[in-house]
Amino acid sequence: MRKTTGRKCVAAACILSLLMTGAARAECTDDAMIVFDGSGSMAEMGFNQIDEPRIFEARRAVRTAMPQVAPFRRIGLIVYGPGGVGECSGIELRFGPRSDAAEAVIAAVDGLEPEGRTALTEAVALAAETLGSPEKPGTVVLVTDGKETCGGQTCMLAAQLSGTGLVVHVIGFKVRGEHFGWQSEGVTDYQTSVSVAKCLATQTGGEYVNTETVDELVEAMSRTLGCKLLF
Repeated sequence: MRKTTGRKCVAAACILSLLMTGAARAECTDDAMIVFDGSGSMAEMGFNQIDEPRIFEARRAVRTAMPQVAPFRRIGLIVYGPGGVGECSGIELRFGPRSDAAEAVIAAVDGLEPEGRTALTEAVALAAETLGSPEKPGTVVLVTDGKETCGGQTCMLAAQLSGTGLVVHVIGFKVRGEHFGWQSEGVTDYQTSVSVAKCLATQTGGEYVNTETVDELVEAMSRTLGCKLLF
């Protein structure tokens, strides 16, 4: 009797181990779109205690996070910032939701040369349209280093998306508010801020996460794009 119980315990431990390592991760039923900030500020460094351009760290985070989540759901990518005729016109649907999109997302982010302004509202609206909202549910993960700078009415869009089944998660990456410099004293300081795009998350049932490090960005992307474990 004891031996049988022991065998059951071993089996249970094996199943738990598989669950904890993600081997029994559920397939996601809805597609997802990443909306990625490629605006000029992603190349910013220096005065605000950012010792290398944000895009360098963002690339490292994407290389780590995407292989963890891409096998379990269809993912597409929109980039805003570079490539437009004007500073606010660089919004590009790189590809719609596809299976095993890790390599495609990594290659696109690795190839980004940040420029232009932050047209995040129009980019999220395009992501919603690409996912078939409001007829179909879906998930949008917006990665941004700041606020809308192209006149988009971010919270108005959030209100329009509320209740449609589309969930928008917003990941703020090294978001900065006001910066202050006292050159005579050789002192520079900054104030970490929250992106105004937070309303997109709060009104659609998503999550807003402020991240400062590569590890924090990886964790936020893995959590918002990933699928729940089956228990």
